[in-house]
Amino acid sequence: MTEMDIFNDKPGEECGVMGIYDFSGNDVASSIYYGLYSLQHRGQESCGIAVSSTEGECAVRSHKDMGLLSEAVSSEDLEKLTGNIGVGHVRYSTAGQSTRENAQPLVLNYIKGTLALGHNGNLVNAPELRRKLAETGAIFQTTIDSEVIAYLIARSRLKTPSAEEAVKAAVQQIEGAYSLVVMSPRKLIGVRDPRGFRPLCLGRRGDAWILSSESCAFATIGAEFVRDIEPGEIVTISKEEGVRSDKSLCIDNSRQGRCVFEYIYFSRPDSYIDGMSVYSSRIMAGRYLAKDSPVSADLVAGVPESGNCAAYGFALESGIPYGQAFFKNSYVGRTFIKPGQKMRENSVQVKLSALKEAVNGKRVVIIDDSIVRGTTSDRIVRMLREAGATEVHMRVSSPPFLWPCYFGTDVPAREQLLAYNRDTEEIRKVIGADSLSYLSIDRLDAIAGGKGICKGCFTGRYPVDPPSEDIRGEYIK
Repeated sequence: MTEMDIFNDKPGEECGVMGIYDFSGNDVASSIYYGLYSLQHRGQESCGIAVSSTEGECAVRSHKDMGLLSEAVSSEDLEKLTGNIGVGHVRYSTAGQSTRENAQPLVLNYIKGTLALGHNGNLVNAPELRRKLAETGAIFQTTIDSEVIAYLIARSRLKTPSAEEAVKAAVQQIEGAYSLVVMSPRKLIGVRDPRGFRPLCLGRRGDAWILSSESCAFATIGAEFVRDIEPGEIVTISKEEGVRSDKSLCIDNSRQGRCVFEYIYFSRPDSYIDGMSVYSSRIMAGRYLAKDSPVSADLVAGVPESGNCAAYGFALESGIPYGQAFFKNSYVGRTFIKPGQKMRENSVQVKLSALKEAVNGKRVVIIDDSIVRGTTSDRIVRMLREAGATEVHMRVSSPPFLWPCYFGTDVPAREQLLAYNRDTEEIRKVIGADSLSYLSIDRLDAIAGGKGICKGCFTGRYPVDPPSEDIRGEYIK
């Protein structure tokens, strides 16, 4: 984790995946590239694209590197990536080191051909599976659980009649969170785990079929949203059969566990997840905050950018004017402070500055989507006071974090969480606000559209049993 991650004090996005199969034979690399641009918010550590042609030798061409897409993939790189089928990935590490070797997609050559895979999520039984595979001769090149999935698919393919059957046999051995895009020589396969932790959806542009972590990517490349991939569903895209679905691993809604933070923070506001508008979810959260925790004030503002929609909802419900309290420097990346640099005290001020003309002499309600470690909240409050705010009331559009996440979100150990062993009043004193309130846990189901969600980071009760060993560390024995 970089120092900037710590001082952003936000849950780390997990990853973003994308896959395209163009039946007309057109190259897909540039479309994957621009689609991944729309998913860049889900991961900024590394990225990659792997493509192939479904005609001829089916050789896989791939490129991956550290950093943002604009830094890691050049126009010259794209020109070399010719092929009408491909997968792409942007990564934020929640398990495994942040190294080029761990960048995705993973490309595996084996007796049945070549496999390329992109994975979003974390497996809770990855260490156990990894040891079993190693004991039977597997040699791992990375420290990520995605390689475990790739090996399981490759081994299952030796005993199954098709790539999709191999994928199905593999995912029946894994537990945890996974949305997968898998490229075989002549098929594109998408999988979403039965709990539905991470999103995955299907789009179309002419003769091209597209899989993406979020629907926002479709508009970027001129495609149309078709539908969400259901939790537990395996979708196989081939020229011979079009789009074929296998829902034999699906479970009922009451047992599903979508990550509620997809609605609160991770996903872009213009995305839809399982039929629910992310923008509407955040507006609703703000309205609930205003209903449940009213306050007299002159201005409502969000902590940019993720707090803005909830702040607008709070303003709509309360009647308090909505405005802007901060200017955000758009040219500051998440990793602009490298480990070892002595700029910790200035990190928030470099990224945000309070607008004195907007807040001077006013009672301000500031809306943030979460408080994790509490390393920035006190500085945000202090900046507003220094800019002349007479009162600062903080409202948070999620409940307090009390437990870690094991399913692809970088919510840390309990001892690092500000709310651990502190009540709301104690937290208020720590951050220096005049008042503080969180979104009630009872409101979470509504903002997710009544779909089954995971509340484990708030309650300690997870849809899948947590691992017996820490899967967020490195696999170093």
